[in-house]
Amino acid sequence: MASSKLPWLNPAIAVGGLAPLLQLAVLGAQGELGANGIEFALNQTGLFALAVLLASLACTPVRLVTGWTWPARIRRTLGLLAFTYAAAHFLTYSVLDQGLDVRAMAEDVFTRPFITVGFTALMLLVPLAVTSTNKWVRRLGFPRWQRLHRLAYVAAVLGVVHFVWRVKKDVTEPVLYGAVLAVLLAVRVGEAVRKRRALATQRPA
Repeated sequence: MASSKLPWLNPAIAVGGLAPLLQLAVLGAQGELGANGIEFALNQTGLFALAVLLASLACTPVRLVTGWTWPARIRRTLGLLAFTYAAAHFLTYSVLDQGLDVRAMAEDVFTRPFITVGFTALMLLVPLAVTSTNKWVRRLGFPRWQRLHRLAYVAAVLGVVHFVWRVKKDVTEPVLYGAVLAVLLAVRVGEAVRKRRALATQRPA
């Protein structure tokens, strides 16, 4: 599995990843999202955005721990799916909840902390989605592109904070997401330390 090309993998993930969003749209059009459909749609799109973002961040740690190569191939697809759900989350809020009232939305962003951090997370994901293509990797150069895309971790941290502040009382679920993110960060930091030590030992005295 590590060496096979798996050409079906990214299309399958894209189709499977978009299926819940399509189902949500269909149920919403049919008025079958429950008594508070907007709240349900907000919760679902936000939850999927955070879950898929964490899945995209897990690709490199999984590759480092297992030696598998296929997780690196789906990272971009997962990242774009995470942005899609984050955008759907914001559109649900701005169009359905706020009726595109720019003044009300601006007031929310500047006065309600959980919306502030959520909006900031979305803004951080925008340049990552725009620069996700191979053309942008070549244009920026891989080191600069890689540094830019580390903002995904910042966006994930803000997403967890947004989740915690939104639920207010029972924070069990957002804390679990935070724990997963902490493990992913620990793996990446551990790998960075290992590389630095390896380089130090290779330098001539």
